[in-house]
Amino acid sequence: MINKVIISGGGTGGHIFPAIAIANEIRKRNPSAAILFIGALGKMEMEKVPQAGYDIEGLKIVGLKRSLALSNFLLPFKLLGSLWKARKLIKAFQPELVIGVGGYASGPTLKMAAWLNIPTVIQEQNSFPGKTNLLLAKKAALICTAYPTMETFFPKDKILLTGNPIRTETVNLVDKKEEGIQFYGLEKHKKTILIVGGSLGARTLNEAVRFSLEEINSHKEVQLLWQCGNLYFQVLEEELTLPNNVKMLRFIERMDLAYAVADIIVSRAGATSISELSIVGKPTILIPSPNVSEDHQTKNAMVLVNRSAAILVKDGVAKESLFHQIVDLLHQPDVMIQLSANIKQMGLPNATVEIVNACQEIVSNPNKRHGN
Repeated sequence: MINKVIISGGGTGGHIFPAIAIANEIRKRNPSAAILFIGALGKMEMEKVPQAGYDIEGLKIVGLKRSLALSNFLLPFKLLGSLWKARKLIKAFQPELVIGVGGYASGPTLKMAAWLNIPTVIQEQNSFPGKTNLLLAKKAALICTAYPTMETFFPKDKILLTGNPIRTETVNLVDKKEEGIQFYGLEKHKKTILIVGGSLGARTLNEAVRFSLEEINSHKEVQLLWQCGNLYFQVLEEELTLPNNVKMLRFIERMDLAYAVADIIVSRAGATSISELSIVGKPTILIPSPNVSEDHQTKNAMVLVNRSAAILVKDGVAKESLFHQIVDLLHQPDVMIQLSANIKQMGLPNATVEIVNACQEIVSNPNKRHGN
């Protein structure tokens, strides 16, 4: 049983929600477990983690900007300050284990934990790890991965293929299609295309829909459930006159109902999104974001594409070609069935349980507590 643990990381929902899922599973098994999160000041974990009922401390850590910026010159000083604060927090809290889920804060936190001889676990969500996790892996007791063949990057004896923790209520779609149609005001006889770009939205996906509105209007047999994101909603609402077969939303309140009504899903290729989509099992078109480190979304998407489990549309051509790709797919029901079957085969629905099982074993077994 785990009694005291630190979970570190964040920056995006793709890091935060898995971290909270792990914490919830630990608390489910041991309601008195002491759990402390360490995040980055100013990032969304500082809001989302307390909302989930957990304590969090923030480090003054930022990433390296691609352009020439003053913050890049200050980065070494912020890193040293973050290492010092992480050390102070760890020594005060005295955890049995420190879990890193990715994001700026996990680097200094896991580095200091290893230096203080506390076992660390890395939850690597992507098919291509970032430089920080590659360095942290040397001292980690275990690396929980979401993709096979990660021994290319990590020591084989430290890898456990678990999948990514997901929100189970989001992928429970049993008998929910009718409820979803009513909830979102859709028509049951039409094919539904779900387009999601994350809570903030995705400019490329929004431009693709905007570019094709006239053509979408001419295809009366389809309807779009379009989550445009908080950053774009107001401007789009003011500028666009939407056809009747397009429902534009700032955000999706019930993701389970949106998945349930979808015949085709269009999404970015973040690790958590792909993990959810693999369990949902609907025909999927992925448009990887080019604005991420190591181009990891393209690498995530290609793992599915190479197994005929999804279709990839490159960001640079999505505006002009996305809707044509959707229509082509709708006219190939056999391909849709095959895509659905193949992506379902890649689903790993028990990730959270398996990660916490492994963490418990590390805590209880001294022989498994430290890396080489």
